[in-house]
Amino acid sequence: MIPLDYCTFAAERKPYEAEFGFLLVGIGMAVVLIPVGWISLRLLRGESLMSTASQPTQGTFRHWWIAIPLLAPTITILVLFLYYPSIETVRLSAHLSRLGAKREAFVCTTNYTRLVENSDYLDVVIRTMYISAAIVVLSMVLSLLIATMAYLPIRGASIYRTLLIWPNAISPAVAGLIFLLIFNPLGGIIDHVLGSAFRLGWTNDPKVAPWTIIIASVWKSMGYNILFYIAGLQNVPKDLIEAGAIDGAGLIRRFTHIVLPMLSPITFFLIITNMTYAFFDTYATIDYLTPGGGPLESTNTMMYQVAQLGVFGERADLGKAAAQSIVLFVMVIGMTIVSFRTGGRQVTYGA
Repeated sequence: MIPLDYCTFAAERKPYEAEFGFLLVGIGMAVVLIPVGWISLRLLRGESLMSTASQPTQGTFRHWWIAIPLLAPTITILVLFLYYPSIETVRLSAHLSRLGAKREAFVCTTNYTRLVENSDYLDVVIRTMYISAAIVVLSMVLSLLIATMAYLPIRGASIYRTLLIWPNAISPAVAGLIFLLIFNPLGGIIDHVLGSAFRLGWTNDPKVAPWTIIIASVWKSMGYNILFYIAGLQNVPKDLIEAGAIDGAGLIRRFTHIVLPMLSPITFFLIITNMTYAFFDTYATIDYLTPGGGPLESTNTMMYQVAQLGVFGERADLGKAAAQSIVLFVMVIGMTIVSFRTGGRQVTYGA
């Protein structure tokens, strides 16, 4: 049982902490009471819990028990590796817990409210937003441009397409290692080619280091995007393009008014997947290129900070790391919902 009095009424808590506690308690009660109330009302009225359209006909699922052993392996994996870790993360976010410590203390919303007071964490959030936005935008634009050129009927096109797609097969850690060899200030390929007059602190300059991470992450994600865009370009009806050419539309006009709308479902899907990659999967790239979050923590993102705080820190704080991971998860879910509500309306399906 959660001690709600300690969560919301402790004397040492600030007013906004109490308000936040009330909000969480209210949401938790609503999540439980609304479904229970809805089910109870329907049962009291003698109504079925399923709509008439969804009710099974006579004889359907007669051997329902066969599904139990078939679904058991999948359900077991989901419970062990998804549901239980998710519930444990929420639980840890309300506790003061150290990695390896035998005891932990319930602190309710303190791990969350302290984030609001922490100006350094707000800087990390802003830094994560602009690094992730740059990765998504550059990756999408460059991938579409390269996929369009790779789709042209040239000799050896299949070889070029394979070479463009293969970066998708490597891990972010390997991508970070590759670009470390390229941008290493001590014998890196880039500095060797540019010479001493144009050397930049690719991994040592706080202003340049974030762009090094962006370049490496964009290169890593482009293969995935190019694969989908090439498949999408192959499905664009050629008669529409030919009709546009007959009507006098130029190359750019045909591309913007015919090809791009036909690719909008793929573009919308890639925006969501690239956004997820930019927020969650750049940790290894950052760790190899700029260990410790880079100079002046210029490459320290929310995901990187969660890993450093909860796993690799000297005094790993599981409670704070869990709270920050939930904040990150809620942010990504929120942006995904906004994308579906706004960008989803602009998607064109079919010719």
